[in-house]
Amino acid sequence: MTDRKAELAANLARVEERITRACVTAGRDPKDVTLVVVTKTYPADDVRLLAELGVRHVAENRDQEAAPKAAACADLPLTWHFVGQLQTNKARSVVRYADFVHSVDRPRLVAALSAAAEREGRRIGCFLQVALDREAGAAGQRGGVAPDGVGELAREVAAAPGLWLAGVMTVAPLSGPYAGRPGDAFERLREISTGLRANDPAANMVSAGMSADLEEAVAAGATHVRIGSAVLGVRPRLR
Repeated sequence: MTDRKAELAANLARVEERITRACVTAGRDPKDVTLVVVTKTYPADDVRLLAELGVRHVAENRDQEAAPKAAACADLPLTWHFVGQLQTNKARSVVRYADFVHSVDRPRLVAALSAAAEREGRRIGCFLQVALDREAGAAGQRGGVAPDGVGELAREVAAAPGLWLAGVMTVAPLSGPYAGRPGDAFERLREISTGLRANDPAANMVSAGMSADLEEAVAAGATHVRIGSAVLGVRPRLR
């Protein structure tokens, strides 16, 4: 085993153990939590090693990096997630490789993704990104729809050809009432998810939690945790 593969295997084992412990504490089945490894800034070679180690879900946040990386790994049995803020002019590129988009936060993006998915003959799972740094009004600092806009945006996705409503996503906010309180933020997301499922029971996925706060996310019912540095190491500084 190469040094890098051994490093990734050890990191992956630690993260999987953290997920298992968090599930046991929360009285959940670890099989109900999907580990999505965020491979941004790391090469396709690392994605290949992760696939050899059993990883099946990987994520990227910039199309200009993700598109060539996904193409280079097209032979692997992977599900690709797009987790970054997304410009409408990138929708056509993203739907060619992404199975899920976690950052759906406005009607114009829904329309762009729908048109692109229809053109490519694909069906894309959409997570509504919820901004928890505010309860109402404009988008949050990291993108996202305010909680009071979730219902209307969900209806837009449900009616859009080529898309299906997977659930909700959030990033622990840096400002507002939940700043420094990821557990409370994720509990608020759970409430929003419950309301969403009252109208669309199939929209039962909850994407929350990263390397620093996956335990709080699992405790609050996350079905998908997005883990980068805890698996791949400290990221290279972007130039």
